[in-house]
Order: sequence, then structure tokens, then C-alpha cells
Amino acid sequence: MPSRTLATAPLALLLSMPLHAAPDPADWDAVLDEARGQTVYWNAWAGDTRTNRYIEWVNQRMQDEHDVTVVHVKLDDTSAAVSRVLAEKSAGNREDGSIDLIWINGENFAAMKAADLLFGPFAERLPNFALTYPEHNPEVVTDFTLPTEGFEAPWGKAQITFYHDSAEIESPPRDIEALLAWAEANPGRFTYPRIPDFTGSTFLKQALIALSDADEALYAPVEESDFAAVTAPLWDYLDSLHPHLWRGGRQFPASGPEMRNLMSDGELALAFTFNPSEPAAAVADFELPATTRSYVLDGGTLGNVHFVAIPFNSPHKAGAMVVADFLLSPEAQARKQDLAMWGDRTVLDVARLDEQAQALFALDEENPAMLPADALAQTLPEPHPSWMTALQEAWRERYVRN
Repeated sequence: MPSRTLATAPLALLLSMPLHAAPDPADWDAVLDEARGQTVYWNAWAGDTRTNRYIEWVNQRMQDEHDVTVVHVKLDDTSAAVSRVLAEKSAGNREDGSIDLIWINGENFAAMKAADLLFGPFAERLPNFALTYPEHNPEVVTDFTLPTEGFEAPWGKAQITFYHDSAEIESPPRDIEALLAWAEANPGRFTYPRIPDFTGSTFLKQALIALSDADEALYAPVEESDFAAVTAPLWDYLDSLHPHLWRGGRQFPASGPEMRNLMSDGELALAFTFNPSEPAAAVADFELPATTRSYVLDGGTLGNVHFVAIPFNSPHKAGAMVVADFLLSPEAQARKQDLAMWGDRTVLDVARLDEQAQALFALDEENPAMLPADALAQTLPEPHPSWMTALQEAWRERYVRN
């Protein structure tokens, strides 16, 4: 039972106390020594088989290389892990938490940071972090407008990418307004995942950015703006769009992978993903037809970096840091980007790596569904995380039938 003094101490002080102290990442040999034999419980979304098989590969490499076992605690919603850490803190559990690593970003990172639920700063002192060259790539130290301040380590990139069956669609819609017109002309052939799925929620933000003239408001806390006025164009748009969606907008697929399955079954002709290489990976796995093509909207699409973070009460912080560092290695990043594994894009600055490392990241340009390397050059930044939560709540209130 923690003493009253420990229970009320600031997080920065708690992190420096022996109660749950971790080796300083500046002394990496000490971190590696302490990590050996540890089991790292990694809470991560498990809604896609490619993601799951990559984490299985990470576990095998960590056992072989560092004698660290990685247990994938499979989540449907990352907020469940956030709630668990918060409950442990409220119960006074400050040294023996059930979670060592979380795949996280956006509103979940904001919530954990605000509640002092994170260990750190650690990320910028990981040996492989330098390979992201943050001075040239500020997105690896920014999460939904918020500075990460070393409390989470980047490990992958995401950006909305549309894909279609070119045997059915010769000229796909290139902006949000054109998408509505296309849906009206092709009823039932497009949809988006049910909110609060993160892919579906990202579609809402993409549409809002395109339809609203209140860009500045979207990058500040939502309570500082007139939410109803800013979002009115979005709800008008969705009211018009929904009757023309798959199943008349009365049902929605549960996730991006489920939407991909609808494409595979021929129920949809147009879809989107938050993983730019997903259509190409699905073509390579014979899950989508070879006539599948990928593209981004004119003017760019919403993108972000996803991260891993360590809860303040993780009992295996050394092991968690070793995993986070391995995820940033050229080996792990290239394996993750491989279409045969997952296809998730790297956060490393490949152009600044040595020639041997650069060779690991060559894209499969022969795959007809693969985007060109420069297609994602125009990335729209994520709004403030408070907008995600507010949009999800408003969508459910407006469209969920009790």
C-alpha cells in the first residue's frame, strides 16, 4: 500500500523514486540488462490479421535478440487500456500495473498525458529514435497538435487512402463533394465504418476539414469554438450521403478491415483505408482483385503518426523501452512496411539512412494497387484531439437508432 506521501506526489517526483524506478535510457546497457527475462504486456488494437502477425514477429525477434517476451493483449478499443491504467492509479497501484506498452495516439494520448498516466520522457533517448530525424520531420514529435515531449515513441504512419475497382470505376471521385455525387449515382456502393471506429472517425474529420471554413478552430480545443456552427456543414453532408450508402446508411461496417471485406465480396466498389499500403497488400494476398487501384483526394488527405507509450506504473519499463527501440530499428520498420507482413509505412527518414538501410525500404512498384512514393506528399494535419471525441458523441446522438 503506497504511503500518503507517495499517493499525492507529482508524477515527475514519483518517476524518480525507487518505488517504480527504471534505468535511465541514457545508460542503454543498463536498460538492456534489466530487460532480459522480462515479459512486456503490449495492449494493442487487434482488428486486423496483418497487424497481429507483425506483433507475433516482434515477439519472436525480441525473444531471440533480447530475451524479452512480448504478450499481445488484444484490444477492440484503445480507450479500454486507458481506463484500466486510470483505475489502477485511482486504486493506488503505482508500481505493479497490468500494462507495459500501449499502441496509442490522438485523444487517448491526450487523456493519459492530462491524467499523468505516462512514464517518461523516454522516447527521444532511445538509440534508434535519431533515425526519425525529428528536426526534419516534426510529425514524429507531435500527436494531434500536441507535443509528445518524449512520452510516446513513433512507430508507424497512417494517411487516408481511397481505393476502387478500376474494372467498375474508370474515374473515381476526387474530392468530398464529388464523392457525394458519385454515391448518389451509385447507391449502396460506398460506406464508412461505424463510429467510434478510428477509420470512420477519421472520415468525419476529413469531410469536416473539406466542408468547413473554420480551419483555425479545428486546431484548438473544441470548447473554444461554436461546435454546432462549425460542424453544421458536416451533418448536412452526411444527411445527404447516408441514404445512398451501403444498406441505405442503416448499418455500417464495424471497422476498416470489415469494409475491405465488403470490397472483396463485391458489395462495394469504392472504399478507403488509413493504411496507404493496405490495398496493395490485399491484392498481394488475393483478398482484392488485381484491378484494384489506390489514390488520394485532390488537396491531400488526413494523416498522422501512431506511437507506443509506457504507463507510469508499468513493472517492466526496461523491457518496454527495449521493445519501443526495436520497433524503430531499420529491420523492424522495413519488415512492418513489407506487404507480405503488414504494409504499414515507416517513420524513419529513409533518405537520410545509409545505402544498405535504404535498400530495405524499396516499395513494390509492380503491384498495381500500390501508391507512387510521392502520392502522400500532401498530408493534412490532425485536428486537436478534443474534436475527435466531440464528433463521435455528436454522430452517435444524431445517427444511432435506439
